[in-house]
Amino acid sequence: MKTLKIAIQKSGRLNEKSVELLKNCGLSFENYKSSLISPVSNFPLEILFLRDDDIPEYVQDGIADLGIVGENVIYETGVEVSFLQKLGFGKCSLKIAIPNNSSIQSLGDLDGKAIATSYPVILEKFLKQNKLKADIRTISGSVEISPGLGMSDAICDLVSTGGTLKSNGLKPFTDVLSSEAVLIGRKGEEDNPLIQELIQRVQSVLRAKETKYVVLNVERKNLEAIEKLLPGIKSPTVVSLADEAWVAVHTVIPERDFWERISELKSAGAQGIVVLPIEKIIL
Repeated sequence: MKTLKIAIQKSGRLNEKSVELLKNCGLSFENYKSSLISPVSNFPLEILFLRDDDIPEYVQDGIADLGIVGENVIYETGVEVSFLQKLGFGKCSLKIAIPNNSSIQSLGDLDGKAIATSYPVILEKFLKQNKLKADIRTISGSVEISPGLGMSDAICDLVSTGGTLKSNGLKPFTDVLSSEAVLIGRKGEEDNPLIQELIQRVQSVLRAKETKYVVLNVERKNLEAIEKLLPGIKSPTVVSLADEAWVAVHTVIPERDFWERISELKSAGAQGIVVLPIEKIIL
């Protein structure tokens, strides 16, 4: 059986969450901080630890079968890969930001201005879509300082909290691209049984993170109302209690639905509500 290879970021904002995801998928590996490659002992998989900019090309060229990387990196490199699964972490936005005292007020005011960025490909596409022409100045790092040095009128960079912008006298102006971590694969290899099994593991972990196991007690006379509020994956499990007038209801629901319905559940007669985390859900 062929051993798969998956490339993830060696260091940086996606590394920790990528490692956590793979371990939650039941994969056992060690020494990932001191090695560029780590074998998985309980699945035919090797983990490659690379610079995030290199991951899409490694997957496109078949050096790695899979990769975990931000969407922004994929769009900037322009590689041909398959998007297999959004992963729900590493969320950020590529934004154009301007100095607090800038005279730029509308999108059209960017025409003819100098914009510093580490993402010239994405920025150029955005400008063309909006029929704008600007002087794109590519900088590999510390993009935020370029307006203060007189190098540019604006910047285009990744923004998570906005703290770095604020500390450099900048403010967000417009969104260019929303990005999050994704699982990618080599084109044409999507049906590989091992890849499909790994995708299933990833999806089961992601479902579990968004879902809670709920247990509550309710009088039988109110059971129908509770069942309508808590449908579960298919239907809730109802267990008789020692007091025949009461039952326990067990179900699995998205966490966001639970918090929206908790007042309705209590009004419908639910008592002793217990909410538990779920490790994995396999459909």
